[in-house]
Formats: sequence, structure tokens, C-alpha cells
Amino acid sequence: MGLGLSGLANRTSAVSRSISAENFTGAKGAGGAAVDGTGAVPASLLGQGWKVSPSIMVAPGATAALGRIEGPGTITHMWCTTAPQRAWRGMVLKFYWDGSSDPAIEVPVGDFFCNGWNSFSQVSSAVVAANPNGGFNTYWPMPFRESAEVTIENHTAEEVVVYHQLDYELGDVPDTAAYLHAQWRRSHPVPYGEVHTLLDGIEGAGHYVGTYLAWGVNSPGWWGEGEVKFYLDGDDEFPTICGTGTEDYFGGAWNFDVPGQGYTEFTTPYLGLNQVLRPDGLYASQQRFGMYRWHVPDPVRFAEDIRVTVQSLGIGPGHHNGLHHRYRHTSDDIASTAFFYLDAPSCVRPPAPDLHTMEVD
Repeated sequence: MGLGLSGLANRTSAVSRSISAENFTGAKGAGGAAVDGTGAVPASLLGQGWKVSPSIMVAPGATAALGRIEGPGTITHMWCTTAPQRAWRGMVLKFYWDGSSDPAIEVPVGDFFCNGWNSFSQVSSAVVAANPNGGFNTYWPMPFRESAEVTIENHTAEEVVVYHQLDYELGDVPDTAAYLHAQWRRSHPVPYGEVHTLLDGIEGAGHYVGTYLAWGVNSPGWWGEGEVKFYLDGDDEFPTICGTGTEDYFGGAWNFDVPGQGYTEFTTPYLGLNQVLRPDGLYASQQRFGMYRWHVPDPVRFAEDIRVTVQSLGIGPGHHNGLHHRYRHTSDDIASTAFFYLDAPSCVRPPAPDLHTMEVD
């Protein structure tokens, strides 16, 4: 598997491989040998080996294979970008482990890389980096024992160009290594007085490692009082882990509001409010936010099952409570991506994202 910094100097028996449009199979000595591709017209003047096949085109409604790998091995890094940018919420990434017919990862491209609003946001974190302008990177270790398959689905009405690179190692995978899963859900809006569910019905042993939320506000006032709750190993009415507020869970405080400048973006190795989209007084009428929390130093471990929720809760003016404010239910637009490792290559998952549920409106 991939090495942490502390083990970077150690030699292993693993071999390095990479899949891109310049080497669709990842085979040794097979990179840059294409004679046709998306760069063929300009590159034809330069000859074979000179950027003949840098990208792929994905037709409307089509699914393209980004990589098929025979294991054992570990995906250590993925980079991709698309044109147009509005495809970020219209393209769906899927990862399949060990021949499973069900994807372990099924997430819109933008949300997988903490950019769920079809508008670029810089992210500088330990496992996800989003760089100008739409260069998406992930460093989640993704081990597999028999095989791995990565696809991208185009749910938009236009052809999309996709550039990608999938870096991996072929080598033994420890018995204790679990499979990476990621699930996307959207409540549009959250029904009044209810919660948004990030995970539900997950059975098995594993650990929860990350949350990304694309949060659209539908009410005036402060919106982020909702508690994030982890129901572990048979928890019923009450969870084992209960936070104290949305901005608290994402490492901020006091409404992310720096006096004199208002909502303030930040991006750190393990958590951040990476995106604040402000109303423009015309068509962009709602406040929208993007925020992430990686449980890398502090994974939430479970032995039997896990369920995760967040409340849509804000602050309104006080009534007869003697205070200037009160907590109140809201019905915000919340889209979540939950990352977790599990001891099985597939599990219960929500309905697949489609263009209607993904649409930024």
C-alpha cells in the first residue's frame, strides 16, 4: 500500500503504474504510444509520442472507463479535470472493487473533490486538493485485492472532455486493509423539523473518515447550528458521538464570521470552509457553502453498523423565551458526500445520482 511520510524511505516490492488517456491499460512501457486521439490533429505534425492522446470525449448519456486494474494493489492518487466546468455536477465517478457489480464510490465529480456548486474553490487538504482552475486531486488510499474499475458517467446533454490520471501500485495488500466507500445524498430541501442523513444502513466493520457538505441556505439568519451525530454499533434513539454545531464540527466557531469581513473561507489539512458563494442580487439568490472534515487523525470506528446525520438548524429572533434569539428548524438544501472504509467491497447505498437530483438550481 501507499506509504506515509514516516515510511517513505523504506523500499517495498510494489511496482508503480499509471493509467491515463496516454496509456489506457497502465501496462509497463506502453505510455505515449498512441497514433490517434484527441490531440492527433495538432500532434500529427510532431509524430508519435508527442501528446497524441491527452484526453477522452464522453458523449451525453455515455459511460467511459477511466481505468481497469488487476490486483492486488492500491490506487494512491487520482487527478482529473473536465470541460465544461458545469459538468462537475453532471458527471458521476464510480469505483468498483474486486469484481463487485455495485460501486463502492458513486459521487458527482465536483462533490468528490469538494467543489459541489459548479464553481471553482481552492482546496488545500491532506487528501483532496483542488487547484486552479479545476485541477482535482485525491490521495485517499484505495486498496483492492482482485481488481479495480473506475468509470465516469455523463448525465449532461453535451459532450464533455475529460483529462485524467490514475496512479497506483501493484503489490500485496494487508489482510487488515479495508475498502474505500463514498456515498452522495441530497435533501433538497430538508423537510421541516427533520434531519439530513449522510449514511444509513451500513453494516460491517470499518471507520468513517470524511465529510463534504454543499450547503445551500433557504432561510435568513445564521444557518449552522445543526449537530452532526454518529450512531454506532446498535445505537437507536441517541448517538454515541454528538457534536455541538455545524461550524464546530468543521473546525470553525462563531458562525465562521470574522468581524468586519463576515463569512471567511479557510482550508487546512483536515478541515475547512473552502467555499462561500454570496447572493448577487439577481439570479444567484441564495447563500451557498462548501465545507469538509477529514477524520484522518481521528477516524470514527465501528464494529457492526453506522448511521450519520446532521440537523438543519439555525437561529431566529427570540419570542417569549427572554432571549434575543432562539434555535429554529430550517429547510436548507444539503448535499453530502460521506467517506468511509469498510470490510466489504460493496454495501447498501442510496439511489444513484441523476441529473435532476444533482442539478445546481
